[in-house]
Amino acid sequence: MWVVILVIVIVLIVVIASVAMYNGLVRLNVRADEAWSDITVQLKRRYDLIPNLVNTVQGYATHEKTVFQTVTEARANALSAQGPKETAQAENQIQGALKSLFAVSENYPDLKANQGFLDLQAQLVDTEDKIQASRRFYNGVVRDFNTKRKVFPTKMFANMLGFKTDKEFFETSEAETAQIQDPVAVKFN
Repeated sequence: MWVVILVIVIVLIVVIASVAMYNGLVRLNVRADEAWSDITVQLKRRYDLIPNLVNTVQGYATHEKTVFQTVTEARANALSAQGPKETAQAENQIQGALKSLFAVSENYPDLKANQGFLDLQAQLVDTEDKIQASRRFYNGVVRDFNTKRKVFPTKMFANMLGFKTDKEFFETSEAETAQIQDPVAVKFN
């Protein structure tokens, strides 16, 4: 009788531990999906601002067609990107295109003084900040999920529970990583 009670207690402990592990993985998986959704909302906000920004700059700099085309193509690529890796690559392309657009705007003092352009620029900066915050949150949740999936004893059960692969991080491009590794030297003369 005593042995039967011990076996039942051990089985109950294993079942409770398995349920706790499964629920923890599900919770982190849902948080990662939510965090990814936050990123896509902010990216959509940025994508919606870009045509207005292009149209404003185009009104002043009509002969800069290649810059406008590059921004438009980058936006189209970003809109069609799927998953963190593709989206990160598209984001790097769009950031480069926007830098070119802002470089063009530097040549037009009337444009730099235009309130509509300044408002769009401020909204874009705010959106970029929100994208960065969303990326940090997403990567933190992905780190927690991947860690939980790999630690003992969850590792033994994760595959059986349907959590076979790690989630992808939203990573910076090699060019951005190189810039971080080798920052610009500032010289005061």
